[in-house]
Amino acid sequence: MTERTDRLSQRARETPPSGIRRFFELAEEMDDIVSLGVGEPDFSAPWAARAAAIDSLERGRTSYTSNRGRRDLRERVASHVRRYDLSYDPDEEILVTTGASEAVDLAMRALVDPGDAVAVPQPSYISYGPTVSFSGGEVVPVETHAENDFVLTYEDLERAGAADAEALVLCYPNNPTGAVMTREELAEVAEFVREHDLFVLSDEIYAALRYEDEHVSIATLPGMRERTVVFNGFSKAYAMTGLRLGYALGPPEVIDAMNRIHQYTMLSSPTTAQFAALEALDSCDGAVEEMRREFDRRRQFVISRFNEIGMDCFEAKGAFYVFPKCPPGWEDDEAFAEALIREERVALVPGRVFGEGGEGHLRVSYASGMSELKTAMDRIESFVTEQKQS
Repeated sequence: MTERTDRLSQRARETPPSGIRRFFELAEEMDDIVSLGVGEPDFSAPWAARAAAIDSLERGRTSYTSNRGRRDLRERVASHVRRYDLSYDPDEEILVTTGASEAVDLAMRALVDPGDAVAVPQPSYISYGPTVSFSGGEVVPVETHAENDFVLTYEDLERAGAADAEALVLCYPNNPTGAVMTREELAEVAEFVREHDLFVLSDEIYAALRYEDEHVSIATLPGMRERTVVFNGFSKAYAMTGLRLGYALGPPEVIDAMNRIHQYTMLSSPTTAQFAALEALDSCDGAVEEMRREFDRRRQFVISRFNEIGMDCFEAKGAFYVFPKCPPGWEDDEAFAEALIREERVALVPGRVFGEGGEGHLRVSYASGMSELKTAMDRIESFVTEQKQS
């Protein structure tokens, strides 16, 4: 270890690099690459939202806003989430954040003390574990399974020892599997949460991207509103990833604690993005629905192709990911992904990056154009066929 790295905190030294990043870096070194590794829509933000951002700049609206976010935006958010049967007070129960990721981090720091256990279903988005660690907490992994459609169950929680945890993270529709949970399935989880007095951090950033039925938030179930913080934002449904705007909904005392941390870190979220978000909520439902229909078309295409190729693919019903198994003969998902990118120039993400239960799978984002998807699937088929014959 050099003298310079000695100066780093233990927390910084112990934080591993993102497992996704390695494959991005490999892809960047190559020509003619097709990357299905990025969790980002290939669409631009709806024009009305972009125009609102431009207008705010032209008018010189470049100052801080309220720490909690513009009040008119919080009012629009309160109105927007009623479609999910959620009701929150814009003055005390809503916080506008710099992306949903900041909201997750703030909630962890507001609710988790050093040594506290936080149950994190896996496979799951890669940021949850590190944000638990940044708060001094300890992750209790709760493995979910392909044969159970990656749905979290009472038994999964019990088996993992989640009864001793202080909080439970949920992410449905799920990144990386695309799994969703029904009201009945969430009710079973809610029963466990109430019995063992857990708090729930529910990341619902993909709520608008559900393909076969309506999104259900666990916060709408009996006895859950007062023990749940819901996260959402504009990155996925509105294709506004670079504008970095999200929000949290929760009990006043938790939102107030999150805002106190937010005051010392972000001060307020980007003003230009807040104007874009206002317009997005006012007038962009049609654009969101068009994107959702196109994602659904792509979803059906990639699931069908993977199953034809012989890579068993669970029927994802939300977000914009599928999570196929590696083909027969390949148990090591990282080795498969590395061979595929080097030989066929298709970038996927190994499932193990997302924790226990992800081994032997691959995360595939279908937030790319249909032409790219067809090229990628043809190359994957060619690779798998050649491997069978060799």
